[in-house]
Amino acid sequence: MFEQTFKNIDDILFKDAGADSELDYIGQTSWVMFLRYLDDLEQDKADEAELEGKAYSFIIDEKFRWPNWAMPKTKGEDAKLDHHVAMTGNDLVEFVDKELFPYLAGFKAKTDDPQTLEYKIGEIFSELDNKIKSGYNLREILEYADTLPFRSSKDKHELSHLYETKIKNMGNAGRNGGQYYTPRPLIRAMIAITDPQMGETVYDGAAGSCGFLCEAYDYMLQRMEKTTTNLETLQQKTFFGKEKKNLAYVIGVMNMILHGIEAPNIIHINTLGESIRDIQEKDRYNVILANPPFGGKERPEVQQNFDIKTGETAFLFMQHFIK
Repeated sequence: MFEQTFKNIDDILFKDAGADSELDYIGQTSWVMFLRYLDDLEQDKADEAELEGKAYSFIIDEKFRWPNWAMPKTKGEDAKLDHHVAMTGNDLVEFVDKELFPYLAGFKAKTDDPQTLEYKIGEIFSELDNKIKSGYNLREILEYADTLPFRSSKDKHELSHLYETKIKNMGNAGRNGGQYYTPRPLIRAMIAITDPQMGETVYDGAAGSCGFLCEAYDYMLQRMEKTTTNLETLQQKTFFGKEKKNLAYVIGVMNMILHGIEAPNIIHINTLGESIRDIQEKDRYNVILANPPFGGKERPEVQQNFDIKTGETAFLFMQHFIK
């Protein structure tokens, strides 16, 4: 069912004037899925708070929550999209471009802590644009996305598998996408050799679509004792990454979320922009898993951050990782 939903969304994007390639398809699918996921997550947190007799303070204001702008529904058991209330056509595109995205991008000013959802929201929506030009196409995409369930781990597992397939297709779509995708058997072999253990930290400074971090998470999750403390450590204090490219950052965050990490510690930054002379003991990681870009070129001012000056990105990344 999910596979067909993804295919249907791709078919609509193919018809739209604004989405030109596989890279656009996954970028546009990602922001829609992220907002759909965010709504489920907030509803779950609100339900949990209610059971404990507490009040939950929603991150997203009423007007911008999924059930209010994307899928307003009729009341009752047989709830359907309320066509009298739901925006479509130019109204929908105008709302998304001029109200929704600027509102969500504004979260960037609220925090610079990458461990918060607010940080993720602000980063994603200040880096991406809505490329879906037809409000009628967008309306259809929202309806399909509304059918995707994020609440059970089984659903998330299936969605993550499909998302990985999309990333792989994107990597095969041309040289632009190729930098994001490392074959999974290669990643798994590297993880088996490094064998990260519970309590260790894992870092990828060229995170791309976060394949190394997602696979390392699965590897450690399968082998650890399933206690609340261990799960919390794995979720919040184990995996760290940096990514320079806008689209790769968004895809990587979404990929980790689908694998079960609620607020991934991925920072949107050029890793090579940091001087290795500023790296201190507190910045140490136990395990580094990465496939840095080869054949890239960095500007002379970036090369000044390193003891061995070179324009080749892989050599610069090696110096960063060793330090």
